[in-house]
Formats: sequence, C-alpha cells, structure tokens
Amino acid sequence: MRNINLFVEDIAHEDFLTAMIRRFADEYSIEVNINPSSVRGGYGTVITELSQYLRELRNSRQLLPDLVIVGTDSNCKGFLEREKEITQVITDLSDIVICMIPVPHIERWFLLDTEAFKSVFGKGCRKPDNKCERNRYKNLFLNEIFKATKISPLDGTEHIDDLVNAMNFQRLEQIDNSIGRFIKSLQMRFRNWHQSDN
Repeated sequence: MRNINLFVEDIAHEDFLTAMIRRFADEYSIEVNINPSSVRGGYGTVITELSQYLRELRNSRQLLPDLVIVGTDSNCKGFLEREKEITQVITDLSDIVICMIPVPHIERWFLLDTEAFKSVFGKGCRKPDNKCERNRYKNLFLNEIFKATKISPLDGTEHIDDLVNAMNFQRLEQIDNSIGRFIKSLQMRFRNWHQSDN
C-alpha cells in the first residue's frame, strides 16, 4: 500500500489528481491510500499552509507518506517561477514531493484532449488558447460542456473522473509542457514502485 498525500488549492485539483492516481494505480496494480488536503484563499495561503504542513510531517512520529503532490495553478507567474517558489518550501522533503502546476489554470487541462472531451460529452471542444486571465478557463470549460450537452453543469468537477479516464496521456505530453511534466513525474513514481514491489 502506497500512501499519497495531496496538498492542493481547490477541489478541481483534488478531483483531477485523485482520478489520475487511481488510473495509474490500476495500470501498475498498486494499492494506494489517498489523503487529500485542500486549501482555500489563493496561492499565498497555499504556500503558508504548505510550509506548516511540511513542518508537521517532519516533526511527526509517524512514517512519512510515500508521496506528497502539491497542486497549484501557475496563474500569471509561469511554471518555472511557481516551481521555484514551491521548491524553496519543500527543501529536505523534495525526494517525496512532486508538483502539479497547470499553466495557467487547471481547467485549461480539461480542454486539451478534445477526443477525451468528445467521448465524455458527445461532442468535441475547441482547443484552449494560453492566456492568463482569471476564470477564463473555468468559464470556457463550463461553456463547452453546455454547448455539447445543452445542460448547465454544476461546476464541471462532476465530470473530471470521466475526463481523466478518457485522456490520452501520450498525446497530452506532446500538446502541453505543464501537463506533460506532471504525467511523466507521476508515471515514473508508479513505475518505480511497481519495479520495487516485483
């Protein structure tokens, strides 16, 4: 059993990560225990609470988890700047931490694989641009769901599991660097666990 702790900025990140972890766990036949922690209040709050959370992990008498995934949007900072800020916080725990940093927002990732979108909603979506604008991709995601189904979604998160399971990860790695880096990092962890368990 591999213990994976999630430290993410909202429910969309949590749902996306949970679906991805379960998909890789099935693919590599690895049992996982997922412990999610969602933080509200923007990136500054995420970093502050991440520091506290990692301090508690260091001081805990319990075993460290096998993996901690930190999920936060890059917003207008860009991937490298956001990764640098997180790396400064994780320091001595960097061997058990990987970052999931959607550029610029997680909802853009939901629209990258138009074939996956079509298989879930019955109609493809238009490929998203890459602009840093608050709520741009959340609104675009909801609008594309409505255009395909003629039903207003609650917030779209109810479809994340289906979308992740329909995604072609190899194609996504070629389409977008931010999701490609994350897929490779997570897949490498599962591959290593699989090899060490067999």
